This record gives sequence, C-alpha cells and structure tokens, in this order.
Amino acid sequence: MNRLEALKSIKENVENENLIKHMLATEAIMIALAKRFGENEAEWGLAGLLHDIDAELTEGDMNTHSKLGADLARDLGASEAIASAILCHNETHGVPPRTTMEKALFCADPLTGLITAAALVRPDKKNSQPGDEVSAEEV
Repeated sequence: MNRLEALKSIKENVENENLIKHMLATEAIMIALAKRFGENEAEWGLAGLLHDIDAELTEGDMNTHSKLGADLARDLGASEAIASAILCHNETHGVPPRTTMEKALFCADPLTGLITAAALVRPDKKNSQPGDEVSAEEV
C-alpha cells in the first residue's frame, strides 16, 4: 500500500474536512517521530494518516472505532504493525500500545487535537513565529 491509495480510501470513507486535516496532521507528526527514532517514515506516516479512517463509518461508537479502521487498513494492504497501531490508539479496547509506533500514534492523535483547538481559539496567532512577544492582555 502507498500514500496515494490511502488518500483515495480516505476520500471514499471520510467527508468531514476537519477530520481529514486531523489525519494529515497526525501523519506529519508520525513522520517526524519516525525520523527522530530512525524508523520507517512511510509506514509510520500511513499509520497516522489512516488512524481515523473509520470515524464516520462507526458514527462515533468508540466500541467499534479503530477495530473497523484496523480492518480497513489491512484490506488496503497495510502492514500488521500499522493495523495494530490503529487498533490500540483507541484505549476503549483495552489494548495497550507496546511498540514505539503504537505509543507514538497513541500520543500524536490527541496532540493534533490540542494544536487544532489552540489554532481555533487564537486564529490571530496563526502567523506568529517562535520568539514573538505576547502581552499579558493577549494571554
């Protein structure tokens, strides 16, 4: 499986543009982490990209979310490592993350939500750079 196949499947299964942005952001974090840990960047990126492919299909049911996603990833030809990372990113199933990739996805998923929430709360800061001064009134 490759990224283009994953994106095609996402377009077929996910309508919500914000969810797609979340998946792309998680992909970017996973690639950066793979690079940092000397792991397979393409594989880690696919885990991040596909991790919520079933979110709309399961209609928010956390008891089925990520189980279906892992199955969809397998059907697309993803490795068992990717499918396992997708499965355990949802702690509802009680499958603890064990591998470095599983742990990374477990952490990266909510991190993208936090970043997005911060951007939505402070859209005026979207172009700020590290070191830009912020007054107490702005905080």
